[in-house]
Amino acid sequence: VIMYVMLCGYPPFYGETDAEVLQKVKLGNFTFNSQDWMNVSEDAKALIRKLLAMNPKDRFNAEQTINHEWIKNKAPKASSSALQANLVDRLRGFRSQNKLKKAALHVIAGQLNEDQIKALRETFMALDSNGDGLLTSTEMKAGLEKAGLKDIPQDLQAILQDVDSDGSGVIDYTEFLAATLDRRAYLKEDVCWNAFRIFDKNGDGKISQDELKNVLDDGDVKGVAGVDKIVEVLKDLDKNSDGFIDFEEFMDMMRGNSGPTVAGATSA
Repeated sequence: VIMYVMLCGYPPFYGETDAEVLQKVKLGNFTFNSQDWMNVSEDAKALIRKLLAMNPKDRFNAEQTINHEWIKNKAPKASSSALQANLVDRLRGFRSQNKLKKAALHVIAGQLNEDQIKALRETFMALDSNGDGLLTSTEMKAGLEKAGLKDIPQDLQAILQDVDSDGSGVIDYTEFLAATLDRRAYLKEDVCWNAFRIFDKNGDGKISQDELKNVLDDGDVKGVAGVDKIVEVLKDLDKNSDGFIDFEEFMDMMRGNSGPTVAGATSA
Protein backbone atom coordinates (compact mmCIF):
# COMPACT_ATOMS: atom_id res chain seq x y z
CA VAL A 1 0.00 0.00 0.00
CA ILE A 2 2.83 2.40 0.89
CA MET A 3 4.59 1.69 -2.41
CA TYR A 4 1.35 2.31 -4.31
CA VAL A 5 0.89 5.66 -2.54
CA MET A 6 4.50 6.68 -3.15
CA LEU A 7 4.20 6.08 -6.90
CA CYS A 8 0.85 7.76 -7.57
CA GLY A 9 0.00 9.89 -4.53
CA TYR A 10 -3.15 8.16 -3.26
CA PRO A 11 -4.04 4.75 -1.77
CA PRO A 12 -5.22 1.73 -3.80
CA PHE A 13 -8.42 1.44 -1.79
CA TYR A 14 -10.43 4.63 -1.40
CA GLY A 15 -13.75 5.27 0.29
CA GLU A 16 -15.67 8.12 1.89
CA THR A 17 -15.71 6.31 5.25
CA ASP A 18 -13.50 3.76 7.06
CA ALA A 19 -16.20 1.15 6.46
CA GLU A 20 -16.10 1.74 2.70
CA VAL A 21 -12.31 1.49 2.69
CA LEU A 22 -12.36 -1.78 4.63
CA GLN A 23 -14.98 -3.20 2.26
CA LYS A 24 -12.75 -2.45 -0.73
CA VAL A 25 -9.73 -3.92 1.05
CA LYS A 26 -11.68 -7.17 1.62
CA LEU A 27 -12.59 -7.34 -2.08
CA GLY A 28 -8.96 -6.69 -3.00
CA ASN A 29 -9.81 -4.85 -6.20
CA PHE A 30 -7.50 -2.05 -7.30
CA THR A 31 -6.47 -0.51 -10.61
CA PHE A 32 -3.63 1.48 -12.15
CA ASN A 33 -5.24 4.63 -13.54
CA SER A 34 -3.61 5.16 -16.93
CA GLN A 35 -3.12 8.90 -16.45
CA ASP A 36 -1.42 8.54 -13.08
CA TRP A 37 0.62 5.43 -13.91
CA MET A 38 1.67 6.15 -17.49
CA ASN A 39 5.30 6.76 -16.45
CA VAL A 40 5.58 3.89 -13.97
CA SER A 41 7.34 0.80 -15.30
CA GLU A 42 5.59 -2.55 -15.68
CA ASP A 43 7.99 -4.25 -13.24
CA ALA A 44 6.97 -1.73 -10.54
CA LYS A 45 3.31 -2.56 -11.17
CA ALA A 46 4.11 -6.28 -11.11
CA LEU A 47 5.73 -5.90 -7.69
CA ILE A 48 2.68 -4.03 -6.36
CA ARG A 49 0.41 -6.82 -7.62
CA LYS A 50 2.52 -9.33 -5.70
CA LEU A 51 2.48 -7.20 -2.55
CA LEU A 52 -1.30 -6.72 -2.69
CA ALA A 53 -2.17 -10.32 -3.60
CA MET A 54 -5.34 -11.43 -1.79
CA ASN A 55 -4.07 -14.93 -1.04
CA PRO A 56 -1.34 -14.78 1.62
CA LYS A 57 0.40 -17.72 -0.07
CA ASP A 58 0.79 -15.65 -3.24
CA ARG A 59 1.75 -12.43 -1.44
CA PHE A 60 5.42 -11.42 -1.40
CA ASN A 61 7.24 -11.40 1.93
CA ALA A 62 10.04 -8.95 2.81
CA GLU A 63 12.82 -11.16 1.41
CA GLN A 64 11.04 -11.69 -1.91
CA THR A 65 10.36 -7.97 -2.14
CA ILE A 66 13.94 -6.79 -1.68
CA ASN A 67 15.10 -9.40 -4.21
CA HIS A 68 12.59 -8.30 -6.84
CA GLU A 69 14.14 -6.80 -9.99
CA TRP A 70 12.58 -3.36 -9.40
CA ILE A 71 14.16 -3.06 -5.93
CA LYS A 72 17.41 -4.93 -6.53
CA ASN A 73 18.34 -3.15 -9.75
CA LYS A 74 16.90 0.26 -8.79
CA ALA A 75 13.96 0.47 -11.22
CA PRO A 76 15.95 -0.65 -14.31
CA LYS A 77 13.09 -0.12 -16.76
CA ALA A 78 12.14 3.35 -15.56
CA SER A 79 12.30 6.05 -18.20
CA SER A 80 14.99 8.66 -17.64
CA SER A 81 12.99 11.21 -19.64
CA ALA A 82 9.60 10.73 -17.99
CA LEU A 83 9.24 14.39 -17.09
CA GLN A 84 9.96 15.60 -20.60
CA ALA A 85 7.59 13.00 -22.00
CA ASN A 86 4.61 14.05 -19.90
CA LEU A 87 5.37 17.74 -19.45
CA VAL A 88 2.98 18.81 -22.22
CA ASP A 89 0.33 16.41 -20.90
CA ARG A 90 0.54 18.06 -17.48
CA LEU A 91 0.31 21.52 -19.03
CA ARG A 92 -2.68 20.44 -21.11
CA GLY A 93 -4.31 18.83 -18.06
CA PHE A 94 -3.97 22.12 -16.19
CA ARG A 95 -6.11 23.79 -18.88
CA SER A 96 -9.06 21.55 -18.09
CA GLN A 97 -9.08 22.14 -14.33
CA ASN A 98 -11.71 24.34 -12.75
CA LYS A 99 -10.64 27.80 -11.67
CA LEU A 100 -10.55 27.05 -7.95
CA LYS A 101 -8.20 24.10 -8.46
CA LYS A 102 -5.91 26.28 -10.59
CA ALA A 103 -5.83 28.84 -7.80
CA ALA A 104 -5.19 26.12 -5.21
CA LEU A 105 -2.28 24.76 -7.25
CA HIS A 106 -0.81 28.27 -7.40
CA VAL A 107 -1.03 28.50 -3.61
CA ILE A 108 0.53 25.04 -3.17
CA ALA A 109 3.31 25.81 -5.67
CA GLY A 110 4.32 28.78 -3.55
CA GLN A 111 4.45 26.71 -0.35
CA LEU A 112 6.51 23.68 -1.40
CA ASN A 113 10.16 23.57 -0.37
CA GLU A 114 13.10 23.25 -2.77
CA ASP A 115 13.51 19.51 -2.22
CA GLN A 116 9.93 18.91 -3.32
CA ILE A 117 10.27 20.87 -6.55
CA LYS A 118 13.93 20.27 -7.40
CA ALA A 119 13.23 18.36 -10.63
CA LEU A 120 10.72 20.95 -11.85
CA ARG A 121 13.11 23.79 -10.99
CA GLU A 122 15.83 22.11 -13.05
CA THR A 123 13.41 21.62 -15.93
CA PHE A 124 12.33 25.26 -15.80
CA MET A 125 15.95 26.42 -15.81
CA ALA A 126 16.74 24.17 -18.77
CA LEU A 127 13.82 25.61 -20.74
CA ASP A 128 14.57 29.22 -19.75
CA SER A 129 17.39 29.67 -22.27
CA ASN A 130 18.06 33.36 -21.57
CA GLY A 131 17.84 32.96 -17.79
CA ASP A 132 15.33 35.76 -17.21
CA GLY A 133 13.00 33.64 -15.09
CA LEU A 134 10.26 33.70 -17.75
CA LEU A 135 9.31 31.19 -20.42
CA THR A 136 8.19 32.26 -23.88
CA SER A 137 6.47 29.91 -26.33
CA THR A 138 9.66 29.97 -28.44
CA GLU A 139 11.78 28.83 -25.46
CA MET A 140 9.25 26.14 -24.58
CA LYS A 141 9.17 24.77 -28.12
CA ALA A 142 12.96 24.82 -28.46
CA GLY A 143 13.37 23.12 -25.08
CA LEU A 144 10.92 20.34 -25.89
CA GLU A 145 12.63 19.69 -29.22
CA LYS A 146 16.02 19.58 -27.48
CA ALA A 147 14.63 17.07 -24.97
CA GLY A 148 13.74 14.78 -27.87
CA LEU A 149 10.01 15.42 -28.12
CA LYS A 150 9.49 15.07 -31.85
CA ASP A 151 5.81 15.88 -32.13
CA ILE A 152 5.29 19.40 -30.76
CA PRO A 153 1.50 19.76 -30.24
CA GLN A 154 -0.25 22.21 -32.53
CA ASP A 155 -2.16 23.65 -29.58
CA LEU A 156 1.03 24.47 -27.62
CA GLN A 157 0.39 28.21 -27.87
CA ALA A 158 -3.16 27.82 -26.55
CA ILE A 159 -1.92 25.60 -23.72
CA LEU A 160 0.66 28.18 -22.68
CA GLN A 161 -1.90 30.98 -22.76
CA ASP A 162 -3.99 29.08 -20.22
CA VAL A 163 -0.97 28.50 -17.96
CA ASP A 164 -0.18 32.24 -18.17
CA SER A 165 -2.65 33.18 -15.43
CA ASP A 166 -1.76 36.86 -15.21
CA GLY A 167 -1.95 37.46 -18.97
CA SER A 168 1.62 38.72 -19.21
CA GLY A 169 2.36 36.78 -22.39
CA VAL A 170 5.03 34.66 -20.69
CA ILE A 171 5.07 31.93 -18.03
CA ASP A 172 6.75 32.76 -14.75
CA TYR A 173 8.21 30.21 -12.33
CA THR A 174 5.16 29.90 -10.09
CA GLU A 175 2.80 29.51 -13.06
CA PHE A 176 5.04 26.75 -14.42
CA LEU A 177 5.13 24.94 -11.06
CA ALA A 178 1.36 25.18 -10.59
CA ALA A 179 0.74 23.63 -14.01
CA THR A 180 3.31 20.84 -13.77
CA LEU A 181 3.20 19.71 -10.13
CA ASP A 182 3.19 15.96 -9.64
CA ARG A 183 0.01 14.61 -8.02
CA ARG A 184 2.22 12.98 -5.40
CA ALA A 185 3.31 16.44 -4.30
CA TYR A 186 -0.04 18.19 -4.15
CA LEU A 187 -2.37 15.39 -3.00
CA LYS A 188 -0.88 15.14 0.48
CA GLU A 189 -3.57 16.13 2.95
CA ASP A 190 -1.35 18.47 4.95
CA VAL A 191 -0.36 20.32 1.76
CA CYS A 192 -4.00 20.62 0.67
CA TRP A 193 -5.07 21.64 4.18
CA ASN A 194 -2.61 24.54 4.17
CA ALA A 195 -4.00 25.66 0.80
CA PHE A 196 -7.59 25.22 2.03
CA ARG A 197 -6.86 27.50 5.01
CA ILE A 198 -5.79 30.27 2.61
CA PHE A 199 -9.30 30.22 1.12
CA ASP A 200 -11.08 29.65 4.45
CA LYS A 201 -10.53 33.21 5.68
CA ASN A 202 -12.62 33.00 8.86
CA GLY A 203 -11.34 29.56 9.83
CA ASP A 204 -14.75 27.91 10.15
CA GLY A 205 -13.72 24.86 8.12
CA LYS A 206 -15.57 25.76 4.93
CA ILE A 207 -15.18 28.12 1.99
CA SER A 208 -18.03 30.52 1.24
CA GLN A 209 -18.78 32.36 -1.98
CA ASP A 210 -17.52 35.61 -0.46
CA GLU A 211 -14.27 33.95 0.66
CA LEU A 212 -13.75 32.62 -2.85
CA LYS A 213 -14.18 36.12 -4.25
CA ASN A 214 -11.78 37.61 -1.71
CA VAL A 215 -9.02 35.12 -2.41
CA LEU A 216 -9.43 35.08 -6.17
CA ASP A 217 -9.20 38.87 -6.26
CA ASP A 218 -5.97 38.74 -4.25
CA GLY A 219 -2.78 39.74 -6.03
CA ASP A 220 -1.15 36.34 -5.59
CA VAL A 221 -3.76 34.43 -7.56
CA LYS A 222 -5.64 37.17 -9.37
CA GLY A 223 -6.37 36.24 -12.94
CA VAL A 224 -6.36 32.51 -12.24
CA ALA A 225 -10.09 32.57 -11.68
CA GLY A 226 -12.49 35.34 -12.56
CA VAL A 227 -15.37 36.05 -10.18
CA ASP A 228 -17.86 35.50 -12.99
CA LYS A 229 -17.30 31.74 -12.68
CA ILE A 230 -17.27 31.50 -8.89
CA VAL A 231 -20.94 30.61 -8.49
CA GLU A 232 -20.60 27.92 -11.15
CA VAL A 233 -17.48 26.47 -9.50
CA LEU A 234 -19.16 26.47 -6.08
CA LYS A 235 -22.22 24.68 -7.46
CA ASP A 236 -20.10 21.97 -9.12
CA LEU A 237 -18.07 21.23 -6.00
CA ASP A 238 -20.73 21.62 -3.30
CA LYS A 239 -21.89 18.00 -3.13
CA ASN A 240 -24.12 18.41 -0.08
CA SER A 241 -25.67 21.64 -1.44
CA ASP A 242 -25.10 23.64 1.74
CA GLY A 243 -23.66 26.63 -0.13
CA PHE A 244 -20.10 26.03 1.07
CA ILE A 245 -17.06 23.94 0.13
CA ASP A 246 -15.79 21.89 3.07
CA PHE A 247 -12.37 20.23 3.20
CA GLU A 248 -13.69 16.85 2.05
CA GLU A 249 -15.22 18.48 -1.03
CA PHE A 250 -11.98 20.42 -1.57
CA MET A 251 -9.97 17.17 -1.44
CA ASP A 252 -12.39 15.53 -3.88
CA MET A 253 -11.68 18.40 -6.28
CA MET A 254 -7.91 18.03 -5.87
CA ARG A 255 -8.14 14.26 -6.44
CA GLY A 256 -10.28 14.83 -9.52
CA ASN A 257 -13.40 13.22 -8.03
CA SER A 258 -15.55 16.35 -8.21
CA GLY A 259 -18.26 17.30 -10.68
CA PRO A 260 -17.84 18.86 -14.11
CA THR A 261 -14.83 21.10 -14.54
CA VAL A 262 -15.17 24.72 -15.48
CA ALA A 263 -12.36 25.28 -17.91
CA GLY A 264 -10.77 28.68 -17.93
CA ALA A 265 -9.66 29.66 -21.34
CA THR A 266 -7.10 32.48 -20.97
CA SER A 267 -8.36 30.29 -18.65
CA ALA A 268 9.21 5.00 -11.79
